[in-house]
Amino acid sequence: MKRFGMYLCVVLIITIFIPTVIVKTFNFVPVNTSIEGKKFRKEKETVLEEKTPIKLEDLNGKIKVFNSRTGEVEELLLDDYVKGVVAAEMPGEFHIEALKAQAIASRTYALSRSLKFKDGHPDHKGAPLCTGVHCQAYLSLDELREIHSDGWVEKYWGKIEKAVDSTKNQGIFYNGEIIEPLYHSTSGGMTEDVKDVFAVELPYLRSVASPYEEGAPKFKNVVTLTVDEFIKKILTKYSGANITKENFSEKIKLVEKTESGRIKKIAIDNNVVNGRELRDLFELNSTNFTISYNVKLGIVEIETFGYGHGVGMSQWGANGMAKNGKNYEEILKHYYTGVELREIE
Repeated sequence: MKRFGMYLCVVLIITIFIPTVIVKTFNFVPVNTSIEGKKFRKEKETVLEEKTPIKLEDLNGKIKVFNSRTGEVEELLLDDYVKGVVAAEMPGEFHIEALKAQAIASRTYALSRSLKFKDGHPDHKGAPLCTGVHCQAYLSLDELREIHSDGWVEKYWGKIEKAVDSTKNQGIFYNGEIIEPLYHSTSGGMTEDVKDVFAVELPYLRSVASPYEEGAPKFKNVVTLTVDEFIKKILTKYSGANITKENFSEKIKLVEKTESGRIKKIAIDNNVVNGRELRDLFELNSTNFTISYNVKLGIVEIETFGYGHGVGMSQWGANGMAKNGKNYEEILKHYYTGVELREIE
């Protein structure tokens, strides 16, 4: 009975006393995405499954892609497609080893989706992949010329071709199966475990440290609102919440963080919501955030770290690792746990 009493005390401490809001008077710490050319974009939607059967011989080195801009399905040679993805997803200024890592990840992702949605994706039924942010961004050479300044293609296209051609036929595998290698722009120092974002267990998408990201444009960002603006925003989504300036710090509580420190669950009055809901509501860069309330000034600051869902390879982290002497294989094996690089027949 004593043991039960001790257990009950521990449970009460964990579930009631620990998840409180710390304010300045409130300050809690903590969840891709990718880069399109030199501009950041919203993270792609993701459909994950436990296993992908290998029938690569059925693809014959070509893939079908739904062109989101023209509405037509195009058949492309795999590596021609990969070059357009690398150019759209990662800045040409990045280190060649980071570009190689992106090339292999993009090739593997394309094959994984082509195998999984051989008869077409439900959102674009004519093809397993699209050129938009729903899958991987893809830009043709002509489109790259249009969106970039004069001289960009001459300066960077050869480098991108080299990254793709020098890693030709290489893919990422786990226990003999091709993986779905998610990636994002910036993790903020630690990537996220896939189970905490997409609610599936995949052993190769685990949380790992991601150093050298401090130079990323969206490594850190601050959103500032008045407390009235913050409360009004909350009430637009959670209209039944009893939250005012007077009870603010009592009505918003941290419930749970992920292992990487991102916000997993928050209590807003009687509503328990996940961090992604708050991220969407306030249009935050990630769920790796802290909220601070300065009572005296009536100001709420939301400070975010990283950009995107945080799962898999951080592109800015990959570039940082490359600049610090790591090659593409070391980069990929760091961000994708327990994988091997193999030749794709």
